[in-house]
Amino acid sequence: MPRRSVAGSIVSVLDVTDVVVEYRRPGRDPVRAVAGVSLSLDAARILGLVGETGCGKSSLARAAVGLVRPSAGSVRFNGELVTPLGRRTRPMRQTRLQMVFQDPFSSLNPRRKAGEQIADGLAISGKGSSGQRRVRVGDLLSQVGLPASAASRYPHEFSGGQRQRIAIARTLAAEPTVIVADEPLAALDASIKAQLANLMISLSRELGAGLLFISHDLAIVRHVADLVAVMYLGLVVEVAPTREMWAMPLHPYSEALIAAVPRLDRIRALPAALPGEVADPAHPPQGCRFHPRCPYVFDRCRIESPPLREVAPGRQVACWLQEQGRARALPRAQRPPA
Repeated sequence: MPRRSVAGSIVSVLDVTDVVVEYRRPGRDPVRAVAGVSLSLDAARILGLVGETGCGKSSLARAAVGLVRPSAGSVRFNGELVTPLGRRTRPMRQTRLQMVFQDPFSSLNPRRKAGEQIADGLAISGKGSSGQRRVRVGDLLSQVGLPASAASRYPHEFSGGQRQRIAIARTLAAEPTVIVADEPLAALDASIKAQLANLMISLSRELGAGLLFISHDLAIVRHVADLVAVMYLGLVVEVAPTREMWAMPLHPYSEALIAAVPRLDRIRALPAALPGEVADPAHPPQGCRFHPRCPYVFDRCRIESPPLREVAPGRQVACWLQEQGRARALPRAQRPPA
């Protein structure tokens, strides 16, 4: 269950504080994939994390669940530090912090039946007899839209979407209070994406689980998330409720990402392309990391790195165009309708 304050209000179930993830390379400069990120996730809420490939989303996800040890900062799950995974058994309380990976074929064992892999989560927690676990496996498969008979089949006998449903069922076996989903729909067809997006929304709501949903597909994130965090070159540059983000993005990078989403009312026009390329994370630009690609850049952007700060209730942005405590529209914003 989520932690509660003395007054009874809900406290975040996952807290990422000033996390840095750095990869060492022999004879070369280290790569700082995550350069100091802080995020909070509440129970039964969905936080979408978006950004281009190489911005550090997956590294942050792995640090959040203990697959990567942060070089600095901390991750707390239900108020307690997340212990990085190693050869020793993970603390039982952390089994309720689960992850869904991008490629279900790689994350599932091809030599074991689907039901056996789902049952692992039940066995770890010591719940029920073997017969009771088989019944529970059938229930979990039904919960993700698969027949109970799927338990007796191997991963290669399923489609990509079905394999991802099995991976989700395996996650649910641990009765998670937080699920970190790293590009869970990226390898799927468009129609399957919509089905699984709706499934993840309903599961988060029904189970009261917090969901960190990571994707580069802003159209899916807009449909799924309650709150959106935009990441660029290792840093979070904007955090906002989803509707407000689309109605008025406050960071030029957020504006560019939204403008690049195809729109039905502009079938004959290509979406706007974001100029330039993401810089080398081993040698990020001085000042604001986005300034070489920003259409609104001015002298201060090239010298000083803007902090992530609150400019309106529930809205944070790292941009010198925004005054603290006073959010304002970007000067030449071309935004799709909310």
